[in-house]
Amino acid sequence: MRSNSLSFRLAASAALVSLVLLALASVVLSELFQQALARNFDARLRAVLDSLSANVFPNEDGSPQLTGNMADIRFTLPESGWTWQIIPPKATQKPLLAQALLQTPLDIDEKLLGARDVDRITSFGFVSESGQQLRAMEQRVTFKDFPGEYSFLVTGNFDELRAEVKSFTSALYISLGLLGLGLLGAILFQVRYAMRPMVQLQQKLNDIRGGKIEMLEGEFPTEMQPVADEMNLLIQSNFEIIDRARMQVGNLAHALKTPISVLTNEARESPSPLADKVKEQIGVMRDQVNMYLDRARRAARAQTIGAATDVDPVLQALARTLQRINMDKGVKISVTTQTGLRFRGERQDLEEIVGNLMDNACKWSKSAVEVRATSLIQKGDDGRPRLLIEVDDDGPGLPPDKRAVALKRGQRLDESKPGSGLGLNIVTETTAMYNGKVELEAATLGGLRVKLTLPSVA
Repeated sequence: MRSNSLSFRLAASAALVSLVLLALASVVLSELFQQALARNFDARLRAVLDSLSANVFPNEDGSPQLTGNMADIRFTLPESGWTWQIIPPKATQKPLLAQALLQTPLDIDEKLLGARDVDRITSFGFVSESGQQLRAMEQRVTFKDFPGEYSFLVTGNFDELRAEVKSFTSALYISLGLLGLGLLGAILFQVRYAMRPMVQLQQKLNDIRGGKIEMLEGEFPTEMQPVADEMNLLIQSNFEIIDRARMQVGNLAHALKTPISVLTNEARESPSPLADKVKEQIGVMRDQVNMYLDRARRAARAQTIGAATDVDPVLQALARTLQRINMDKGVKISVTTQTGLRFRGERQDLEEIVGNLMDNACKWSKSAVEVRATSLIQKGDDGRPRLLIEVDDDGPGLPPDKRAVALKRGQRLDESKPGSGLGLNIVTETTAMYNGKVELEAATLGGLRVKLTLPSVA
């Protein structure tokens, strides 16, 4: 999954949002749990206060006394943090302390006492002398026939809740972590499933470029169907443009053929220096017309979408034909082709390109011509795969300073050989129309090697 792909963007954004929400959820749930524990802790302290209020009464001198027993054993353990005390309103009256409490009551700073509720109860937290975090609840109570307010105070060890909070937090983080992994897996599955039509569309486009199909077939999601329909219209329009171009090229050739023939006949019937000049220029006109008509046809074919040609049958057919033509010379043509290699273009263009190269090699060779076709690992500038066709001969070769000249139109380096000098130039022009490349170098056979790079079907 590439970093600039839609799949990566969808998965990354969904994963980021999910992780942020899970992190917020962990904080919120942990805070809610701690608040619930605090409320439950206060409820237990309130229950102890209510029990004290129900079981404590003043004696004759106003000192508080316990008429029952406290059931919670934690109040009997030393330094447990769980204590209670009842302070009478007068200093002469003896306070009532829990057994776990030392001889003196707790000295509570008045600043810790906050606002009281309707039952005259306030709660607060503080740290004891032993370093324990305590939670306290204090209530002011009055008794009939006894003046003043009695202070009922209950404390509990709030540190005991930390273990519960830690245990809950660990379980929460593990659960949310597993949930996060599950969400990431679900996101990846969802993205893959949602992007599958895009992958199918890409595959069908590759099939069109590879010549396997001509149009986008099948049904696509509602959001993609208009795109597929527009692509089909574009492909159909491309076919129509190519057909019209070919028709216009044919019409032009037919329209020019008659005037040129008339001029040629008139020049033949009137022998004169002017007639000879006219015939000479008519020949030039015919060559130029044929050249540009061929160029137009090649350019139209090169722009065809979906054209694909198997390379090996073309090379084998050309080898058989040229070997029969050069039978008297005894030229042997060997062809080696990588299995499954396909040219992204029209068959007749491949025949014209390679045919010119093989024909030129046969003319210059002594006895052997080798043709090899392989796929290239490195892709072209347009990102498409490439194939390499090499044509070697055992002829005299070509010096490096003359190789660039040989690719120019009409250049013939040896007049003793037949031809117009247009073959290599036609190869160069047609190859350029396919964004290909032609290179000349020395061959291992001793002659010239022509390296032809063309687009291929993956």
